[in-house]
Amino acid sequence: MRAATTIEASGLGSWTQQLDFVVEAEKLGLDICWVAEAWGSDAPSALGYYAARTERMLLGSGVMQVGTRTPVALAQTAITLSNLSQGRFVLGLGPSGPQVMEGLHGVRFARPLARVRETVEIVRQALTGGKIDHSGTEYRIPLPGGDAVPMKLSMRAEHPVPLYLAALSPAMLRLTGEVADGWLGTSFVPEGAADAYFAHLDEGLARGGRTRADLDICQGAEVAFAPDEEALGAMVAGRKKELAFSLGGMGSASTNFYNRAYSRQGWAEVAEEVRRRWQAGDRDGAAALVTDEMVLATTLIGTESMVRERLRVWRDAGVDTVRLYPAGADTAARLDTLGRAIELVHEVGARA
Repeated sequence: MRAATTIEASGLGSWTQQLDFVVEAEKLGLDICWVAEAWGSDAPSALGYYAARTERMLLGSGVMQVGTRTPVALAQTAITLSNLSQGRFVLGLGPSGPQVMEGLHGVRFARPLARVRETVEIVRQALTGGKIDHSGTEYRIPLPGGDAVPMKLSMRAEHPVPLYLAALSPAMLRLTGEVADGWLGTSFVPEGAADAYFAHLDEGLARGGRTRADLDICQGAEVAFAPDEEALGAMVAGRKKELAFSLGGMGSASTNFYNRAYSRQGWAEVAEEVRRRWQAGDRDGAAALVTDEMVLATTLIGTESMVRERLRVWRDAGVDTVRLYPAGADTAARLDTLGRAIELVHEVGARA
């Protein structure tokens, strides 16, 4: 297995602290560093900065929201970052959700599946270096009715650019299996993943004439090491409000893909009540409904032996790349956690 992490550039201290974290993470053996965008800083600017200061590890956009940039602008960004980093760039795209798309960018969230599919088609067309000619329901390039003719970019991709999709819904998972090089997942419970995730991914893989070996399964979770059971209990308790926010506050009142993912993995009633209470303003009541099992099932929190065993379960479930969110009060503490976790990921992966 490979070890990855995700950082959000606007949420990790100063730019100097962020750079120190990324550079040191590479020295610790990190394989991939994903940079999130969300509603903070843009990902490409930070990725270019990190590319200039690192040498070995892959750098990925994790993720850029589809619809906030034109497909060709995404392709231009991907080519620039790939060439700049000498082939170390991975393009991660995702549909986001109605709150970010409509509430922040003013872009309708309607038809996200068609938008993502057509974006992938156009990006791939641009990456090949040929003329860009697309006629779909979401994008038409060139626009009809004028004098424009198909064009091609003047810059060529000097290296392959792997394309990953962030997906949680069954339809988006099927599309990921059909067209992507990797899946960026979250809210992952390996014991329930066969029905909740892999059945849909495999359906898409079959549709695209591919197998699981053609898709990198990249799953993310917080990692934290507890010295004993008492400390572990305090850690778990401290994460319940964060999980309640994911279940109740991410997305809109009617569309929350995280909530739906937990519902498909056995917590439908709890997830719905957490959502209801959170939306009603009862944040503490929502957090009180989150169980220890829900936290431990979807994180890598525990004693070192517990985390090692959990990684074995992830490996056996089909995870290829573990995306680590290291806990810690400061940069040094987060790097310490990350270093320990990277060693465990590589150890467990080597014994597959």
